[in-house]
Amino acid sequence: MITELRRQFDLAWALTDLHLSALSDEDHLWEPGPLVWTVHEDASGRWWPDFADVEPDPIPVPTIGWLTWHMIFWWSTALDHVDGRPPTPRTEIDWPGPEAAVQRIRVLSARWSGLLDSLTDTDLLVPATFPWGSDSGRSLADMVLWLNVELAKNAAEIGQLRMLRAAR
Repeated sequence: MITELRRQFDLAWALTDLHLSALSDEDHLWEPGPLVWTVHEDASGRWWPDFADVEPDPIPVPTIGWLTWHMIFWWSTALDHVDGRPPTPRTEIDWPGPEAAVQRIRVLSARWSGLLDSLTDTDLLVPATFPWGSDSGRSLADMVLWLNVELAKNAAEIGQLRMLRAAR
């Protein structure tokens, strides 16, 4: 199964990298409408995302900046779980800015790729709590599958926003 998971990840990453490579700095904060989730710079120069513990209705459209923050958040958290470390709280994960966000995502991708290279099919049976919680009954295989889908979803959202901005 690890071979199939690796192929799925490689495909999702290729799509992601295609869109990340084409981004301009201005793409990250472009707002496609009046109701958005984005990132905001504080007085110290750090960037923080809009976020709600309960998803609002209607759901705000995320900016590319918010989406790249979200990728950094879930990928960092997933790797912390796999490495047996307590994850950094969401409220402490900032957005490093356009160029640095893409670089951080590439570093996380390389770490995840290395993890996939190190796993065996038996490893995939180990229980995993992220992102479902401690009593989910899910395995590391479930987490890898979820992460691959989340990666492809975020890549598609980034690509769509990038193309909409370019079309204006």
